[in-house]
Parts: sequence; structure tokens; C-alpha cells
Amino acid sequence: MHTFPYEPLRILAAVLFVVLMVGAYWHYRHRKQHDFFTKYKMPIVCVMVIVTLFVFYTALFAGKGTTGHLSVYYFGNTQGPFEYGPELPLMSSIKFFLHFDDFKRVEDIASHPANIPPPLKRNHAEHVTIDLVAEEVIAELADGTTFNYWVFNEQVPGPMLRVRVGDTITVNLKNEMSSLHMHSVDFHATTGPGGGAKALQVPPGETRSLTWKALAPGAYIYHCASKHSVGAHNAHGQYGLIIVEPEEGFPLVDREFYVVQGEFYTRGKTGDKGFVAFDSQAMLDEMPNYVVFNGRVNGINGKMEAKVGERVRIFFGNGGVAKTSAFHVIGEIFDNVHHEAGTLMNHNVQTTLVPAGGATIVDFLLDVPGDYILVDHALARMDKGAWGAIKVTGEENHDIFRPHQAVDSRAHH
Repeated sequence: MHTFPYEPLRILAAVLFVVLMVGAYWHYRHRKQHDFFTKYKMPIVCVMVIVTLFVFYTALFAGKGTTGHLSVYYFGNTQGPFEYGPELPLMSSIKFFLHFDDFKRVEDIASHPANIPPPLKRNHAEHVTIDLVAEEVIAELADGTTFNYWVFNEQVPGPMLRVRVGDTITVNLKNEMSSLHMHSVDFHATTGPGGGAKALQVPPGETRSLTWKALAPGAYIYHCASKHSVGAHNAHGQYGLIIVEPEEGFPLVDREFYVVQGEFYTRGKTGDKGFVAFDSQAMLDEMPNYVVFNGRVNGINGKMEAKVGERVRIFFGNGGVAKTSAFHVIGEIFDNVHHEAGTLMNHNVQTTLVPAGGATIVDFLLDVPGDYILVDHALARMDKGAWGAIKVTGEENHDIFRPHQAVDSRAHH
């Protein structure tokens, strides 16, 4: 990806920096003896400042965003409906690298797929309060690879929220003082400007609140929609699902899981070790280095278990930024699919499409033990991290599935 010889450039930049410092000291000691330096003092100072800034950028930020090669964000201008200007402010990037060691480290950024609120058992509407905390942290994206996540409640996706049609919801969004950027929430389940994002633009260290009413059942994405670039916030992991149950509730199942697909755009190559920085040009080109479930490679693997004879429901979302997911469970057929998480029901589906910013609800009966692999059936994305397994235990059912030795077809003639 980056073929420019950054290391020789860094060495040259360091040499230039030393020469400039020695020259500045020499000029200071001999300034009265040389009219030339006195006459051209301002041009010399300007050149020194420019070269020093160039050295600072090159030596610290240029190249891949791996450990020892920290990378500053590209400063492309957004063309979206908000404020025109840099996608991510330069000063935020500089502050990030200068205070890199001060950012909170999260041991496992992945939201546990089984750690979700249980189905609602009430048959009446209530006033529900939701507290969300936006924060910028460092966590592992893949084995040996770390990333600067922007999160809700220290996890990706943010917590699965569960309400009922008719509920009145008050959302309190706090943006931690340590954040370098403004954050917000757009609830796709909300009817109102920006899905609430317009009212919930929260600067670091402050809290904003919004009250809205859930009008329609389904599974809905919520995500940060803060200026300047909404996509950049999503590409750092700021999304989740809110489930709005119908008045009668969803049919009961034995187990429910929560899985959200997301894309991460990083400097360098997939699999680079150390800290990797966000690459906004890759995001604009829609070329993610990682496509994962629940925030990281192996985000859901080893965390989902079930038994033969149980019915499983998966609330599956797609946080984007750009790709449509072809959601599939290898070795199973979805008995019921809430198409795009709405009220239209489909049956006996092998793979269901989930657009960026969309969701689905699927359920299926487990007939045979084994490991059932969840994938985005755009299968190259498996190699970028989009897979995970449900481990199913129980008795074999040879009437449905029976491995055996090859049968000689000629013996039947």
C-alpha cells in the first residue's frame, strides 16, 4: 500500500533538524558579525519554521500507522450536509499522539453476544431511561493489533437496548472529558430531526438529554452522527442496536444473541501488528482492512453456546460504513426472517441481505450438534475477520445428518 521509502526520509529529516538547530545556535552566537543574517532574518526564520514542521510531521506521523510508525489522519474535506471542513481536526490528531499513553485501555472491546436484556414481560408502555457514555479508548482489533475506538459504554457494538412500542424513552448521552471529539446519537427508531443527533451533539465533558416515543416495532441501528464526518465516527465503532418489541412481544425462543457487523479502515495492511491508525481515504474508497462481528477479530467466537432442540434468535445489525452484509449461518437455514428487521416475514432463507445501517431478526431450530459458523457470505470478508461460531451440544440425529464411508454405487445395480 505505502511504497514510499519513509525510513530514509525520516533519517534525512532528523539530519536536517539537527543542522537547523546547530545553524540557529551559530547564528545566535555570531549574529552581530554577519550582516547577511541580520538582513534576511525573517525569511530565514520562516524557512526554519516550515522545515521544522515538516520534520515534525515526517518523523512522527508519516507512513504506516503501526508501532514506531504512528500515522496522522488524512485531512480531506467532507462534502456532507453538515460543516464543510477537515474530517478530523489536525489538533485532535496531534493531541492524540502526544497523549497516546494516557488513553484508557479496554481489555476486550467486543460486546458479548449473549449479554443482552431479556424479553420484556410487560403488556403496557413505560417511561424508560437510557444512559450512554461516549468515550475514545485503545483496544485490540486483532491479535497483536490495537486501534483507537470511539465507543458507547466501552464496547462495540454499544449495549443492546430493549423497549416496547409506545414507550417513552429518555436518553442521557455523556461525552467523557478525555474525548477529543464531539459525539452524538442517531436512533433509527426515533421520529424527529437527525433521529435525535441534532439535539444530542455533546462536547467533551458535557451531557445532553432527549426524550422520544417508540412508534414502530423492529430492530434498529443507533450510531454516532456527529460532525464533521458521520462515517468516521461509525468507522471507529460507534453503533449498536435498539430493539422495539411489538405490543404482544416477539415469540419466545430458547436463546437470543446480539451480533453487529462493522468495518475498520486502517493505515497499512490487514494483519499489521502494533497500533494502527484510521485511514479516512480508505473509508472514502470503501476499502476496509477489517470486517468483523462485534468490534474485533474473534469478537463473538467462543462466546455463543446452545443445545440441540433449542430455538435460537439472532438480532443482527450492520453498522457499516459502506458494505451490505450477506448474513449466513453455515449448516443452518433460517426458519423465520424479519426482512430488514421489519414486519415482513420470510421463511426458509439461506442468506439474508442486511444493508449498512440496517438490521434483521432471524431464528432457527437446532437439530444437529456441532459448530455453526456465522459469516458474511461475501466470503473474502471472512479473511478480514467476519466470522464466529455457535457451539451446539447434544445428541446426534442421524436421520438428518450422518457422516459415513463412501458408498460404492455399483453395489446397488
